[in-house]
Amino acid sequence: MQSADAKFKRNSLFLALRRYSSAVSEMEQTILLPSLLRDMPSDEVWDCEAAEETCKDLFSNYLMLKAIRTTVESGLIRLDDHKTLEPLLDTDPEALFHFHVRGLFSVMSDLTKKTQTLTEKYMDIIGIAN
Repeated sequence: MQSADAKFKRNSLFLALRRYSSAVSEMEQTILLPSLLRDMPSDEVWDCEAAEETCKDLFSNYLMLKAIRTTVESGLIRLDDHKTLEPLLDTDPEALFHFHVRGLFSVMSDLTKKTQTLTEKYMDIIGIAN
């Protein structure tokens, strides 16, 4: 039974958020000169149409990842974001909850990997081997 508990804890949303926050903290500690990331094209294929300004270069990605961490840690979202949920209010609350938790877990895992990749790219730029 403990292995099931350990797996549940490993896959918890709270831990996914903590892993992301830790990855961003490590990124900030590693990237001492974020300006070196300016004009360095990103190899990541992100949804550039939805967030065009975040796809310009590695520096923009760095800023975006930090901003997301601030939102994750503060829990604050803009009031305008609530309006986008209005059409979903008629949906079964439990199904809606599970849908969003799965999506959030997936996004946080993806952002953690992107943060780690950005940190590795910075280390390559400055000539430090992993």
